Amino acid sequence: MLAERLKACRKRKNVTQKEVAQFLGISERAYQHYELKTSKPSYDILLSLADYFNVSLDFLVGRNEQP
Repeated sequence: MLAERLKACRKRKNVTQKEVAQFLGISERAYQHYELKTSKPSYDILLSLADYFNVSLDFLVGRNEQP
């Protein structure tokens, strides 16, 4: 669920994977792994992603349908 939500949030905000990665201070490839479900972000990265996309953690991980 996280991967799908990340991709949807990124597209809604109209930013690239590279731009998100730069905001997070990680490589573009590391961020791509989150969207490909081959890696999971740390808690700190999750918090930053929620802030960046202006959504709740529960929404990002699929526990809530309301951003």
